[in-house]
Amino acid sequence: MTQDRQPRTTGPKRIKLALQGGGSHGAFTWGVLDRLLEHGGFEVEAIVGASVGAVNAAVLGCGLATGGAAGARALMQRFWHCTAEAATKGPFQPTMLDRLMGKGNMTFSPMWRLADTLSKLLSPYELNPANINPLRDLLAEVVDFDAMHAATNGPKLFVCATNVLNGRLKVFEGREVTADAVMASAALPFMFQAVEIDGHHYWDGGYCGNPPIFPLIYMGGGADILIVQISPINIAEVPKTARAILDHAATLSFNSSLMREMRAIKFVSDLIDRGELDSNKHMRLLIHTIDAEQELAAFDVSSKFNADLGFLLELFELGRVKANAFIDLHYDDVGVRSSTDIAAKFL
Repeated sequence: MTQDRQPRTTGPKRIKLALQGGGSHGAFTWGVLDRLLEHGGFEVEAIVGASVGAVNAAVLGCGLATGGAAGARALMQRFWHCTAEAATKGPFQPTMLDRLMGKGNMTFSPMWRLADTLSKLLSPYELNPANINPLRDLLAEVVDFDAMHAATNGPKLFVCATNVLNGRLKVFEGREVTADAVMASAALPFMFQAVEIDGHHYWDGGYCGNPPIFPLIYMGGGADILIVQISPINIAEVPKTARAILDHAATLSFNSSLMREMRAIKFVSDLIDRGELDSNKHMRLLIHTIDAEQELAAFDVSSKFNADLGFLLELFELGRVKANAFIDLHYDDVGVRSSTDIAAKFL
């Protein structure tokens, strides 16, 4: 039988955030975080992120450390608007016809199809020998890493990347979270060269953890973990085209590590509930999730590379709506019990 905790009676509720990767769909996470910060009833104790989740984690962490909730909301807005502005200068943005016909999913974009084909024929080392990465400039413009590291009141921050040579997950934390670490976490191998840090080369963190939960467990602190999920687990039908099969195979890969961690968390929680583990020595985690599976699954995977401002704002508003629903339904659960049935959702 699940053991409920005694609720905290005063102050905001402490939560740890786990932010998934998924390209431009990270604007959904932006909307979720914006509404949680606006609500004012949560204290962000720690953040872990992979890929665009790492980007959101760095922007959020910097904003909270240097300007509190209001500063974090403003900084996230600035980052995503700068992302859209930078994207207008790139060659592979959707045309007006794309927007009208595909609502931003770029299915009809000939330039996207060209870029997608080239990425399968030529590596980033051949297509982009100068290693130009717009994310580097965006991070330098928006995130003050030195100020974030110097602050004493920000959340703990973790971002993850995949070691190219041995396949191991690398978790960067504290002062290790630099622009290079964030870029490593978001380095999709068919788009960007591997990022070298201290003699090691890294690709996108989503391959090994999307995102990893264990850093939030090992750090101690509160029991509540809120996963902002942008990589759908469930889809409506079996993929039958070559493009759809490749897309879903990649999604399965990126979700697999999270689902394995959820199984382990469920196993330990059951042992605690049955009294086979001492609850005074072992923490029973309280798991919460915010997602938009049905809505995000309706988009083609190419939409993850669409940084058109209208599309980003659409996802932002969707995130706010889903976060508001979570607050209405589950705010009282935070600090007391899990609001997500792990077995039903992940196992």
